[in-house]
Formats: sequence, structure tokens, C-alpha cells
Amino acid sequence: MIAITGATGHLGLATTKALAAKIAPSEIVAVVRDPQKAASTLPQGIVVRQGDYNDPASLLAAFQGVETVLLISTSELEYNARLREHKNVIDAAQQAGVRHIVYTSVVNPSPESAFGASPGHFSTEQYLKDSGLTYTIFRNTLYLDIIPMLVGEGTLPSGKLYSTLGDGKVSYALREEIGEALANVLASKGHDNQTYDIAPGPAYSIQDIAAGLSEAAGQPVEYVPITGEELAATLRQHQVPQPFIDLMVGMTQAMKDNEFNAPSPTFEQLLGRKPTDLKTYLKSVYGK
Repeated sequence: MIAITGATGHLGLATTKALAAKIAPSEIVAVVRDPQKAASTLPQGIVVRQGDYNDPASLLAAFQGVETVLLISTSELEYNARLREHKNVIDAAQQAGVRHIVYTSVVNPSPESAFGASPGHFSTEQYLKDSGLTYTIFRNTLYLDIIPMLVGEGTLPSGKLYSTLGDGKVSYALREEIGEALANVLASKGHDNQTYDIAPGPAYSIQDIAAGLSEAAGQPVEYVPITGEELAATLRQHQVPQPFIDLMVGMTQAMKDNEFNAPSPTFEQLLGRKPTDLKTYLKSVYGK
């Protein structure tokens, strides 16, 4: 059996749905915090078990009879809490006799990264490798799906795209397609102790996004550079919580530093087709 943690989250649900089309749903265990809420969301026939990253006993029970666990990284922002939750999953899997963990990390994980989630991913990868379990690591790039957040609501009316990204480029990927690639790996063999960069080419700059917006929306959009301090001040004006401000400022600095500029053919190979590109995505969201 294959267990998917966080199975009702965005990436977890996309993976669960894609996997249910490839193997018998009864071979899939959806590990969720609230099984009653999950029942109406997940595909029919999937085994639903309660499990919480902060409750090791629940994870141990959820992993009984499971051979492979997909560990979807937590949404927790603080480093120690994030690492503790991931360790709880890995430890419970080990105790339950799980053979293989597939883990969703990030491209270029580093303890020195400005991106707040990166140090936790770096440490989790090391802990997973040291556990002795068979592993497959998906080092995911940033989602195409975050572009509307980067663009904001005022860009099209004003014709100006304010951003801190400078000349940095990002190899974006659509979250739903990452879920498909994960399902392909979970349903096949040959991925033991592999680390995959999930970052398709080409990489795009904020100037490329502005040009794509101009084409999709049929109106000029100009990139206007701002500083990280100006971004933080704008977010505060909109009552955005400070932890999220810190995450956004750090993430955009990492984007400017080209940490997510890592084009690789691996994602296309695992997906089995060409992934959605920037132009296609922007047309689907902003096209008239």
C-alpha cells in the first residue's frame, strides 16, 4: 500500500487523484487530520486514516501495512517545528516497517538560503538519508500557481508590475503536474535512492512575466523594481501576518539570487509529456 500524508492539501490531493487513476484506490492510504472532512474530497475507494504530523502515535497507526509513504512537506514556517514534524513522519514510517519514503523537498536546499523553508528541507533530506530507509527526493521548484500572488490585484488595472526579483529567473512548474509526476513515480519502480530536480526549462524572469501578462491581457504591463523593504511595507499595509511577510521577502530574495533557476529535463521525463509553460498558464488565468 502507498500512504500519502497531507492528502487533502493542494499537492497531496493532486497526487492522490492522479495515483487513483493508475492503481487500485484500495491500495492508497490518505493520511489526513480530519477523516470526516476528507471523505467528500478524496476519490472513492481510497482508505482514509487519521494522522497528524505532531502526533507520532497517529502516524504509526496510519502507516500499518504500508510499503511506501509520500511525505508532503509541512506548511509549518518555523524551522524547528518544520523539521520536528518531518522527523515524526520518518520515525513513524521506520517503526511501522515502511520500506520507502518519497519526500517533497525544494531545489537547491541550503541552510544559508534566504527562502525560509529551504534550511528545513536541507535538514530533512539529511535525516531521511541517515534513517536507512529507501528514499526518493522530489526537489520541487516554485509553482506556476504562485504567479497571481506575485502579480497582485493591482497590476493589470495600473499596468505596472512591482517586484523585487531583479534579473533572477525561476523554473516554474504547475502544481497539478508535479502531482502527476509524483503519481507516476509512486506507481512505478526504478526510483530507489534517487534525487530529482523538478524544475522544467526554460526559466523565466519577472520581465518575462510582464511580457506574458501584456500578451495574455491585451494591455501593456511594465515591470517596476522595488526593494524587499518596500515589499514588506506594502504587505504590512494590507495586514499580512509577519511570518508570511518574512517568508515572502525571503522567497523573493532567493528568486532574485537564482536559487530556483535550475532547468532540468527530469520533470518532463517523469511527467511523460511537455509541462505547461508560462505563456500557456498566463493565458489560462489572464487571457480574454
